[in-house]
Amino acid sequence: MASKEDVLAPFPLSKHDHVACVTDALDAAEEKCRAEGLRLTPLRRRVLELVWSGHGPVGAYDILDRLRTERDGVAPPTVYRALDFLRDHELVHRIESLNAFIGCGDPARHHGGQFLICTDCGAVAELDDPAIARTVSKRAGALGFTIEHQMIEISGRCGACADARSDACSDSGGAA
Repeated sequence: MASKEDVLAPFPLSKHDHVACVTDALDAAEEKCRAEGLRLTPLRRRVLELVWSGHGPVGAYDILDRLRTERDGVAPPTVYRALDFLRDHELVHRIESLNAFIGCGDPARHHGGQFLICTDCGAVAELDDPAIARTVSKRAGALGFTIEHQMIEISGRCGACADARSDACSDSGGAA
């Protein structure tokens, strides 16, 4: 069973202080870049801020559209280079199934990850449960498979959406 320490980025609560959440993420990114001698340029920082602007995955073209309202001459390669930098240095994760990006819940340490993706509201929670990672590695090794990168994406409903759906079913007499 996953512990609280395994939850790197939970689903946001309804009374979530998102300004503090984004500020903490940007501060952590700046600290990591400073410690590793990396350059978090204003554009990279802004792209990271846009990724963190919600708790759902965001696509590169959504980021590009937002940047174009702020700056002239921003082109897709500019956004992709910034996202590549952020991903390469574990400040964001790419959700492959959605071709989108999500902010990393703990950029200070290297980790694989398990992502719970709500199919109703689009929110994503990030887990890092070592027992899951070990099990996958062990099973892969038994098949002679060498894992280069481990990321697991799981689709379903977050607690709020599951509760809302349950409430809607109760209100309609059980009909979905």
